[in-house]
Amino acid sequence: MTLSEADARNLALRALDRLGGPQAVYRSPRHPFSPTGMRVFTLDDVEIRIRYGEISSPAVIELAGYVFEIREDELILLFRPPSP
Repeated sequence: MTLSEADARNLALRALDRLGGPQAVYRSPRHPFSPTGMRVFTLDDVEIRIRYGEISSPAVIELAGYVFEIREDELILLFRPPSP
């Protein structure tokens, strides 16, 4: 499935809402080897991976080739899928 950046961002925000919003993921330290350090689920047939923030690494959300850094009040695009 190919998503535009806007669609990917909206889907990412919906996924974060399921976990309590960006604030619940950003600055929510977990041990890197903890089984709850990353959440994986499917929303609208798109697999979404959310990695919680730690002291030395940012919280990120990955979906459909996009990677966004999760901040308290915004998502910052880090990577987008390669253009065909």
